[in-house]
Amino acid sequence: MLSSSSAYALPVGLLSLLTLGLSGTDARATPAPLGQTISLSRRTPTRRDGVSAEEWLQQNRLATHAKYGLGTSGGQRKRASGMNALTDLQYDSTYFGSIAVGTPPTSFNVILDTGSSDLWLASDESATSRASGDIPLFDSTSSSTFKDLGQSFGITYGSGAAQGTLGSDSVQFAGFEVNQTFGLVNQTSASLLTSPISGLMGLGFQTIAASGATPFWQSLAETSGALDESLFAFHITRFTNDTSANLQEAGGTFTLGATNSSLFTGNIDYQDIPDGAPGYWIQELTGLKVNGQSITLPSGSNAWAAIDTGTTGVGLPSSIQQEVFAAIPNSQAGSGTTEGYYLYPCSTEVTVEVTWGSSSTSWSISSADFAFQQVSDNTCAGAFFEISSEGSSAPPFIFGDTFLKNVYSVYRSSPASVGFASLSSAALAVNGGNDPVPSATIGSVASVTPTSTGTTKSPVSSSSAGRAIHVTSAAALFSVFIGAFAALL
Repeated sequence: MLSSSSAYALPVGLLSLLTLGLSGTDARATPAPLGQTISLSRRTPTRRDGVSAEEWLQQNRLATHAKYGLGTSGGQRKRASGMNALTDLQYDSTYFGSIAVGTPPTSFNVILDTGSSDLWLASDESATSRASGDIPLFDSTSSSTFKDLGQSFGITYGSGAAQGTLGSDSVQFAGFEVNQTFGLVNQTSASLLTSPISGLMGLGFQTIAASGATPFWQSLAETSGALDESLFAFHITRFTNDTSANLQEAGGTFTLGATNSSLFTGNIDYQDIPDGAPGYWIQELTGLKVNGQSITLPSGSNAWAAIDTGTTGVGLPSSIQQEVFAAIPNSQAGSGTTEGYYLYPCSTEVTVEVTWGSSSTSWSISSADFAFQQVSDNTCAGAFFEISSEGSSAPPFIFGDTFLKNVYSVYRSSPASVGFASLSSAALAVNGGNDPVPSATIGSVASVTPTSTGTTKSPVSSSSAGRAIHVTSAAALFSVFIGAFAALL
């Protein structure tokens, strides 16, 4: 995932993985009933885990830099439909869902990351030796359908790395099944995972996959008749301003192959991915207002932004960040562990409006989401943190969960575009609510097997088929990886 959104960042390193040039995956989509939902879970910002606010902020920013291979201006140098319930982990730090892998299938919680394109799972205790809590591991010997591809898999994170091998197996997610190539991580130079997350599923395009494999969603999108629509969508929740929130809360919904009309109102405003953009879900940032003041923006590729569910905050160039906070009274640049952020009085209500592409529609970011982390009694760190994409292929802006919590977001493959819509009252009601945290389930599904003449659908009656996949908020996932990445860097 590309790291972006506020201070939390999902598996930052995935985007920087070494490209291995493997062949794509075979798609055996197993469609679940239309409208099936995957619940997300969310992870909170920290402090309750014993990590100081300042440390958390630093880790989040460094994780994003590592994921996209970024530096800093200071010179320090991720036909059917189905749904999955998400989990919000640690107060909007990360959102995750669950997948089922192997025969018989075993469920794993994974970060859902639109900022990267690889799937990987921890497969050895050495990969989780410094992780907090128990991390479920994938055991290839327990699956009769697993194939060792005999190739190494490497993920770089600046000064750290995760290593392993590549394999393929049956992967079930949101009511579909694909024979998927993925990484089996057996060695890391630092802790990259936090319980209950075992890995990450990239939802970007194949062109940025370190393994060279076609991502799960793209295999289905390219299989005739596998999906009702070649798209997927997210609704993620907000608990960052809920003082009674638990470490895990209902994180929202991931939908594959269709949109969920109960979660948004009005039309979905689609804007095409710009020509020549890399394999991220790119949008051109054409408008940004802070407290009513228009911010001066570059144009063309200099204004490209990755829409990244795997990043907690919003990353942007230093010059733009300075202008943003100039519009916020009594704000000042952070230093030390808060370097790269700006601090301002928590009592200040900050209004932010964002416009994409040629659209005339602007989207607001809640003041509660802009207040990324409280660092003292009345001092908050803003969610817009500094990044520098100079010398890398990463876009100059990264918009993560700080923005995405405020919209219903849709990712469409044909034509390649990203769409946003206003959240419905039903979607908003989940914020700060008491909905149960989703749990992974494995049930029967129908398979879709591509053939030379078309697609044949046949029901699969097996306990290995997984329909409802519960997802935990990407923001939470980011927090999980942030601590690990901070250790790496």
